Amino acid sequence: MSILVGEQTRLVVQGLTGREGGFHAAQMAAYGTKIVAGVTPGRGGERALDNSVPMFDTVADAVRETGANTSCIFVPAASAGDAIAEAAEAGIKVIFCITEGIPVHDMVGALAIVRAHGAHLIGPNCPGATSPGANGSGTKVGIIPASIHLPGDVGVVSRSGTLTYEAVQSMTDAGIGQSTCLGIGGDPIIGTTFREALELFAADKGTRAIVLIGEIGGSAEEEAAAWAAEHLKHLPRVAFIAGRAAPEGRRMGHAGAIVSGASGRAVDKIAALEAAGFKVAGSPTELPRLLIEAGYKKA
Repeated sequence: MSILVGEQTRLVVQGLTGREGGFHAAQMAAYGTKIVAGVTPGRGGERALDNSVPMFDTVADAVRETGANTSCIFVPAASAGDAIAEAAEAGIKVIFCITEGIPVHDMVGALAIVRAHGAHLIGPNCPGATSPGANGSGTKVGIIPASIHLPGDVGVVSRSGTLTYEAVQSMTDAGIGQSTCLGIGGDPIIGTTFREALELFAADKGTRAIVLIGEIGGSAEEEAAAWAAEHLKHLPRVAFIAGRAAPEGRRMGHAGAIVSGASGRAVDKIAALEAAGFKVAGSPTELPRLLIEAGYKKA
């Protein structure tokens, strides 16, 4: 089992004809993702990915002709907010936005449209999600490297792309597989929070443990910890918080990774997670060992 992406995914790639969109779409298809359409205004009627994918001018056309239900967005920041809104208005229910640097004002409007249409938005500024499948095939939407994954039953949710890769590789090296690996993005305004991701994992019968990778800035980790304390008691859970040594007032990598006053400090996030029953690692490489100590047993 998995969350958000899996065998049911029929993907449209917005910006497929661009350099980044074309490169990562090829990687997704090679992993087993069903890419049914691409969207670039003015390129409708063409074909992409070695002539295997039809191109459309609008997402609405792509949905009508192919039954696409998931979108992955690789368009410039100036138009990414409109691309998110277009996908939601066309009926896409799971939207991944890889683009970073989207103006906050644009994201406020786009997120309101997403919520009005009952869609899931993951990102922006996120690496996407991967649900590893058996026999070397699975579903990958976004830019997470395929080679690091192992099919399994541990759900991974993270604000950081590169820390996700390190944590998942450590798990795979230890023989611990993943149900879904989800990167929610590190911008101040994102579509899916840690708490919402945990709710999805808690409802997934194929997920038997949780790995949460957070960082300084904001209160999303504390909010997730409060929810987990009541609703995740049945699942082993571990976490890692990046930025313990970050100086106050300095942004560390992501736009949302900044400590201001007493808000967003690593020490407070760690305390909240530990109080909620998470074992908190000092580095991502410790996560496999802590999973076992938390009661996780390999299938």
